[in-house]
Formats: sequence, C-alpha cells, structure tokens
Amino acid sequence: MSSMDHADDRGATKELRKEHPSGWLYLTQHDAIPILVDALLDLPPNREFNKTELAAHAGVTRQTVGNYTDLLCEVELIEDVPNTSPRRYRVADSDVVRECFGLNSALNSVSE
Repeated sequence: MSSMDHADDRGATKELRKEHPSGWLYLTQHDAIPILVDALLDLPPNREFNKTELAAHAGVTRQTVGNYTDLLCEVELIEDVPNTSPRRYRVADSDVVRECFGLNSALNSVSE
C-alpha cells in the first residue's frame, strides 16, 4: 500500500468520525467551546450568570456565547435558571459537569 493510499484511508476515517461523532467530538468540534467550558469550570458552584457575564468571564463576545448556549444546555453543561428575565444560567448539576471537573482535575495533577 502506498503512502497515498494511507493518506486516503486517514481522510476517509476522519470524515467518518465527523459524520458519526462521539459526544466529545460533537462538543469540541466548535472552536469556542473549549474556552467556554474552561470558563464554566472556573465558576463558583451555583453561580448564576447571563450571556454577557459568561462572555466577559470567558473573554469572548456575547454573540459567541449566544451561538453556543443551546449546545451547552443540550449537553447538560449549563441549565436555565427558571423564571429569570433576562434569562440566566448556571453550571448544570449533571454527570457531564462532574466528569468535566474530574477530567480537569486529573489533567491539572499530571501537569504539576
């Protein structure tokens, strides 16, 4: 098999992964998501925020937060705070959040 064939196989495999992404790839395929998740991991427990506040905390625009709010809710990283106007959010009480904190902690301990 030539190197060109290997490159074609890699490209096909990459495209297949994109067509049927894991949860991780689904979440991280968006450029701004890692910085937003990092900002969420830095918030105190039960801290409520609106899109403008999260944008300032993450160092991105409010539009960027607005583009990904539905996705962050869908994957249970954040949740709506009921009966708030303008709409407020908080870090969700979910398995996804607990696993993100665990992964972050493990990665931080490796780099020390």
